[in-house]
Amino acid sequence: MQCKEKMETYLHENQVPFQEQRHARTFSALTIAECEHISSKKTAKTVIIQIDGKMMCFVLPAAYYVDLDKVRAIMGTKDVRLAHEDEFELSFPDCELGTMPPFGNLYGIPVYVDTSLTAEDSMTFPVGTYTDTMSIQYADFDRLVHPHVAIFARSHVDM
Repeated sequence: MQCKEKMETYLHENQVPFQEQRHARTFSALTIAECEHISSKKTAKTVIIQIDGKMMCFVLPAAYYVDLDKVRAIMGTKDVRLAHEDEFELSFPDCELGTMPPFGNLYGIPVYVDTSLTAEDSMTFPVGTYTDTMSIQYADFDRLVHPHVAIFARSHVDM
């Protein structure tokens, strides 16, 4: 089963309404927001980080990036780095590289979400391809995933 079908099944089973969108092939969350004419604050991207040798999903708005110093402080460890694609591609076998949804729980990976995304009523995210996304209410995401909520994102303006 491909990621999109897995997500559709999971959301239906949990009675979560969702919308599906298609857009031109794109490789960044910011471009997804532009193509779909939605706020980059509501477009979620998933960044995989290695922490003490374990993979974790960090979910944040498209226009932000993960501040690794903040992650080190949150996790209380120095061994924090962005995972290499070849380290996580096998963990998401039903997704094209870099298009994993923010549902790490479906892949056995802990999920952290930045507080900036929790302020949004809805979120849009890739579902395993460079052309497909889904949108759901943030409250439904929170109910299904139970992510750890923390402040770890930074906008390029903060630099």
